[in-house]
Amino acid sequence: MILIKIWGYLGVRFIKLIVVLFVMVLGVAIAVTNPGDVVLNYGLGSIELPLSLVLVGAISAGAILGSLVAIGILMRLKRENSKLQRKAHSDAVRVGNLSALPLKEQ
Repeated sequence: MILIKIWGYLGVRFIKLIVVLFVMVLGVAIAVTNPGDVVLNYGLGSIELPLSLVLVGAISAGAILGSLVAIGILMRLKRENSKLQRKAHSDAVRVGNLSALPLKEQ
């Protein structure tokens, strides 16, 4: 049982490592094949940057925004889970109190 838990943990870490390495290799390949500069217009002006830097910035911004959204969803789910656990405990106590009462015969 412990071996399964350890393998599950290490397996997930290994898969994450493979995904990160794949994304890094893909990023390097894109940067090498697209060495040109692009003009980035940001409203108040413009700047000329390498395409690879613009891509890294866009992907990083997407990852950060996605993480923030995921954290918000996880916090809401944890709060809801905790509320349901408190309710389940309260209901279990009430059932225990009801089962301790003697039955009335009619």
